[in-house]
Amino acid sequence: MKAKSNNNIVYSCKYHIVWCSKYRRKVLVNRVEERFREIIKVISLERRVDIIEIEIMPDHVHLFVDLDPQYGVHRFIKNVKGASSRILRKEFKYLTTKLPTLWSNSYFVSTVGGAPLKAIKKYIGNQKRSQRK
Repeated sequence: MKAKSNNNIVYSCKYHIVWCSKYRRKVLVNRVEERFREIIKVISLERRVDIIEIEIMPDHVHLFVDLDPQYGVHRFIKNVKGASSRILRKEFKYLTTKLPTLWSNSYFVSTVGGAPLKAIKKYIGNQKRSQRK
């Protein structure tokens, strides 16, 4: 596990994030997909978020990222969805006629990586015992 740090904490926070286009419309194709990928990379670079993996499907997006927990996964998703919607709808006018908004309101997020739950529970459970020694 490779950890990062900021002024206050050392962390390793990896997330699998998925969200869909409004009504699951298949609009993330061709030049829109390419431009969207560029936008995600720019925002991630500005916010110091590492993209581990990205997959853009015609109607949804999968991101695997490592980000500072003080910045927060919700804020990152909000930034990416908001900026990409504004930029893509400005650059590809037909998106404004097909959809009232580019993204659905919801998203899926799951923490990823680290030790298995069983190992973490055992480690935490052994803390008092190891201090007695």
